[in-house]
Amino acid sequence: MRNTLIITASIILFVCTISIVKYLSNIATNQKEDIIYQEDFGASSVIKIESLPIPLSLTFAGDVVPIEYIDVKEKLDRELAINCFGHSNTYLLIKRANRYLPYISKILSENDLPDDLKFIPVIESGLTNAVSPSKAVGFWQFLEGTAKEFGLEVNKEIDERYNWKKSTQAACDYFKWLNKKYNSWPLSAAAYNCGRTALNRFIDIQKVDNYYSLLLSEETERYLFRVLALKLILSEPERYGYFIEYNEMYQYIDTYEVKIDKTIPDLALWAKKKGLTYRELKYFNPWLRANTLTVTKNKKYTIELPHDNYRKTH
Repeated sequence: MRNTLIITASIILFVCTISIVKYLSNIATNQKEDIIYQEDFGASSVIKIESLPIPLSLTFAGDVVPIEYIDVKEKLDRELAINCFGHSNTYLLIKRANRYLPYISKILSENDLPDDLKFIPVIESGLTNAVSPSKAVGFWQFLEGTAKEFGLEVNKEIDERYNWKKSTQAACDYFKWLNKKYNSWPLSAAAYNCGRTALNRFIDIQKVDNYYSLLLSEETERYLFRVLALKLILSEPERYGYFIEYNEMYQYIDTYEVKIDKTIPDLALWAKKKGLTYRELKYFNPWLRANTLTVTKNKKYTIELPHDNYRKTH
């Protein structure tokens, strides 16, 4: 009887030991089992993340980007990854860029400015009339004071920061002024982001006047690399994994101009007489911020209106 109990206990102990060893082994190899689990579904079902192409040479507004520096390359890699893998936002940016960038490029050319500046409003506002927490407004994200300084009208009835054509001209004037002071497009872009006072303080303290050598705030350090990343993606979307048919791009909607030299007391009624809704009037003229347009002596405004059947896609 005693021998039987000993044998039984030994068997129970052996079984428990085997179970414990197997349990611990499963924990240790859990990651490996996960890999096997993925492979069981077939390699074709696994999401593949591939390296993003970084060019051997790159410029911004004619200035060479020192892509051979490890920190410069890694900063660009970061912004490429953020924008390439943020699919929905980048997808819409590519479509929207087709509508606006050719015309922004034309205004820059007319002002003898580098074409690369057209990517500034892409990262500033996503080519929308955005309003930031600091109350910067429009494609180019002008603060009210700077907007007025460079010729934009801002009041209760009118805010030309919402007029992407006029605000682009104001941005041209601002960039001319900045580059005259810094003689560097990267530094001019940095000043556009953080302000002249802040950038001057960074330069004075650090005794360095090269964008790629300055220690700046994180936002301003990332700023130019965000511009460069969008330049690469929008210039060659297919290279970065975006295949969008041209007819799926957002197309420019042609308009005609109406010169206004008299006060319009009711814009909704005025639009109705033109065969448009108030919503349509504001869509093409978001700079009109009220239902009235007061025209003072010797002042004129230009309202843009769409042609008939503009809403039809085919």
